[in-house]
Amino acid sequence: MAFGSWISRLRASSSRAIIDGLRARSGSSRGGHSSAPAQRALAATAAGLGGSDDRRFWLWSSALVPLAVAASAGSLALRSSPEPSLCEAPGLHAGGVKLGGKGSTAYLVKGSHKEVPQELIDELVAICGENLTMDYEERFLHGKPQHSFHKAVNIPDVIVFPRSEEEVSKIVKSCNEYKVPIMPYGGATSIEGHTLSPNGGVCIDMTLMKTVKALHVEDMDVVVEPGIGWMELNEYLEPYGLFFPLDPGPGATIGGMCATRCSGSLAVRYGTMRDNVISLKVVLANGDVVKTASRARKSAAGYDLTRLIIGSEGTLGVITEVTLRLQKIPQHSVVAMCNFPSVKDAADVAIATMHSGIQVSRVELLDEVLMKAVNLANGKNLPELPTLMFEFIGTEAYSLEQTNVVQKIVSEHNGSDFVFAKDPEAKKELWKIRKEALWACYAMEPTYEAMITDVCVPLSHLAALIARSKQELDASQLTCTVVAHAGDGNFHTLIMFDPSKDDQREEAEGLNHLMVHMALSMQGTCTGEHGVGTGKMKYLEEELGMEALRTMKKIKQAVDPNNIMNPGKLIPPHVCF
Repeated sequence: MAFGSWISRLRASSSRAIIDGLRARSGSSRGGHSSAPAQRALAATAAGLGGSDDRRFWLWSSALVPLAVAASAGSLALRSSPEPSLCEAPGLHAGGVKLGGKGSTAYLVKGSHKEVPQELIDELVAICGENLTMDYEERFLHGKPQHSFHKAVNIPDVIVFPRSEEEVSKIVKSCNEYKVPIMPYGGATSIEGHTLSPNGGVCIDMTLMKTVKALHVEDMDVVVEPGIGWMELNEYLEPYGLFFPLDPGPGATIGGMCATRCSGSLAVRYGTMRDNVISLKVVLANGDVVKTASRARKSAAGYDLTRLIIGSEGTLGVITEVTLRLQKIPQHSVVAMCNFPSVKDAADVAIATMHSGIQVSRVELLDEVLMKAVNLANGKNLPELPTLMFEFIGTEAYSLEQTNVVQKIVSEHNGSDFVFAKDPEAKKELWKIRKEALWACYAMEPTYEAMITDVCVPLSHLAALIARSKQELDASQLTCTVVAHAGDGNFHTLIMFDPSKDDQREEAEGLNHLMVHMALSMQGTCTGEHGVGTGKMKYLEEELGMEALRTMKKIKQAVDPNNIMNPGKLIPPHVCF
């Protein structure tokens, strides 16, 4: 894109509107008026942070400053950073901003590309045989994740489908020798650009490695290959009375779930992937295979390499084996649903329920827009109001006791239409509402894409975060729905936009920026469960600090000196040491 065109887009973006609004609030705006998005940003700032409290406003505005980019003299005035902002590295674009780095608002990921040597292709054919393709359609499919608005300028050059750990080790060793980038690939359900190949290279599709290697019923653990899906695994485990308790989107594989440190609606009771993986086997960049831990439930032996790999997004190694902690299938469960006049009322009930000491297994919040989408998509006639969904598990008596306690809490917080189901089919039908939220939004806007945001805050801040975000979402021209894992402070919006219209994408980005910085100002995170990929890199310096990022980069360089392991992900490009 030409520099002038890039600057024009930048000036038109919602991020610019936010900064202009902040200047107007502090009396430093050079224009005579602010745009509507800026006024909304100011309203959220005033309502959320006390309005006249200058110190709190300064903290809020400081959180938003990194959204700006120094584009040209007299355009955007930036606060200078005490940390070095950019590396002296190739690939910097006009204005000194590397796409995907600090200050970037671009979603198209740039990259440098060089031809894969024929010698490497010959070696890969010798390793994989027919389980290799250079077909363009297959490469294009692997270069664009499902249901993700992120894109890259390049796609993989080669797709390989290893069948064993030994093959993975040989593939990685050969790629490292030729310094060709690799990108591990699972269910392709990640939504922050994790599986993009901006530099081309070799995509290692792990979906043929999906064997259950060992099940230890008495120890309640299972050893699996990374390509197996969590839903497939639970079908296998059901006859043994066991299940794996994480439930992200359908299609997610265990290896990808480890790589992104995912969770799901059951995390409020069972924790995230970090809490449910006992050990891993990983192929490092030089082809070595490392086992991170034994099968013991706890250990104090050495560095916790398992937790280092969990959430590393393929930047440190390729996962080839996973040992998982399992749970007993609950004896009994009750699913309940109720409505509220506002999302804040619903969030307050979720928080009050957690404070009551009840160990719910799920607490999900859906706003009125999403309930409307569910009705349109499924021909239902549900109340189009903010809705909470609960699941209680245990003995029949304990589940019903929990239900009664929560019903009382709901009645004290303006709740209505409290219904619950014990019959398996009725419970399944109720949870179908939540599980099909994304598809309902696509049914409402079939030609649009979804920008799925993901922030998480300490539980006590959830109601305020949702209420303030909802003001901005409702004022937007775009269709925006809210869904939250309300029991652990994790909040998503599904922002539907036309990808062919820059103004809509920029509006969606502006809303995403606003919610992320609002969460960070509340001591939260830019991603509760979706991971960083390319989409969230620009927020990490503000959330974690430069020293933490430098430490991450040192670890990355130590284990992957040729930077072949999923390059361009997780660690912002401006981090130096």
